[in-house]
Amino acid sequence: MGDKEFDLFITDLNGNLRGKRIPASGLKAVMKDGVKLPQSVIGFDHWGDDVLENGLVFETGDSDGVCMPVHSSPIPVPWSETPRDQILAMMYNMDGTPFYPDPRQLLANIVERFKELGYTPVVATELEFYLLDGESEANRRPKEPLMTEGNGRRLTDTDCYSIEEMDGLSNFFADVRAACEVQGIPADTIISELGPGQFEINMKHVDDALLAADHANMFKRLVKGVARNYEYGTTFMAKPYAQKSGNGFHVHFSLLDENGVNVFDNGGDDGTPLLKHAVAGLLDNMADSMLVFAPHLNSYRRFENGAHAPTFASWGYENRTVAVRIPESPTVARRIEHRVAGADANPYLVLATVLGAALDGIIRKLDPIAAIEGDAYSVSENFPILPNRWEHATQVFKDSSFMHEYFGEAFVRVFSAAKEQEQERIQSRISNVEYEAYL
Repeated sequence: MGDKEFDLFITDLNGNLRGKRIPASGLKAVMKDGVKLPQSVIGFDHWGDDVLENGLVFETGDSDGVCMPVHSSPIPVPWSETPRDQILAMMYNMDGTPFYPDPRQLLANIVERFKELGYTPVVATELEFYLLDGESEANRRPKEPLMTEGNGRRLTDTDCYSIEEMDGLSNFFADVRAACEVQGIPADTIISELGPGQFEINMKHVDDALLAADHANMFKRLVKGVARNYEYGTTFMAKPYAQKSGNGFHVHFSLLDENGVNVFDNGGDDGTPLLKHAVAGLLDNMADSMLVFAPHLNSYRRFENGAHAPTFASWGYENRTVAVRIPESPTVARRIEHRVAGADANPYLVLATVLGAALDGIIRKLDPIAAIEGDAYSVSENFPILPNRWEHATQVFKDSSFMHEYFGEAFVRVFSAAKEQEQERIQSRISNVEYEAYL
């Protein structure tokens, strides 16, 4: 193993990676016994500060949990300049029971509830991101990148589905795809999106929701790592440019029964009653879940009429203006696409919430409102509006019976406390626009 090191990390509720760098000599012990970290790490605010109101700091003596690897062997980090692997982990209490504020544990619990009903979720994710000029991270302002091949122009214009844009970055994307293959991430198509330097990479469906979330989580780290080797920056920020397209995180899923049959497929275009129960659950719990799908102040800038980001709870067949879409496909692949979350959201929490809401609809045998045909924005006044402000979404989340029932009191307390601390910190700062307008 030589001088190789290993990064062991958990994913906090904000989707940030927290952990330790371990020498090769410690690998065997880590794979067997895990690594201790304070449980309060799960509930850090976005900047990595303790959140004193979450009940995990002084009330517990800032006690430890144990972070156990979730795969049988380390995963290579091919973009690293020095030899390094990574170990994904999730947190347990010291007695070996799951620590349920851990987002991966929350998703594992939802998957287990599906298994108790005889169903296995099949999941694929689509993540959008912006490639940036390398100065962007240091300057804390987005700047469009220069293509390293072809005509070397700066990507300042919208050029959706452009092959030329991908040609001008072909070495970068070749390294991204190669890194995905090394890490076992099932990357499928690469698409040039609506924004300048904006791209989307779709993942293939897998019949393991936890693995699908792992893939999304690793992919976000991978893209940033490969980009730095090309002196680029990247961002999964929901809305880095005020007048350009936002970064979405779409989730596709279906359910298999114990015989491997897709229970959403009725041989026709409309899908089974079970599919419609799942859709109804998604719509019924969408407002309560908004803080998961849009966890930051900037997240709410995506949600504008006509911007391909839904502003109210709706669904339809082969319709990209709704929140929940049933894509055109062979009936055997009948599935649901959830289109609300931003790319800045935590993949484990997004999948847990989407699947949990669908499960709720199935258990309660809910029926959805009528499917929308045509432009959903033109009939928006007839449907429930989603929370469009961070503070409002936080309060709806805290009051949600769905969140409390499916994810527990501890998660609701810890996540909302982090969001409220972040809101207080941001509100304490006077913005440039205030000085420009009022001084």
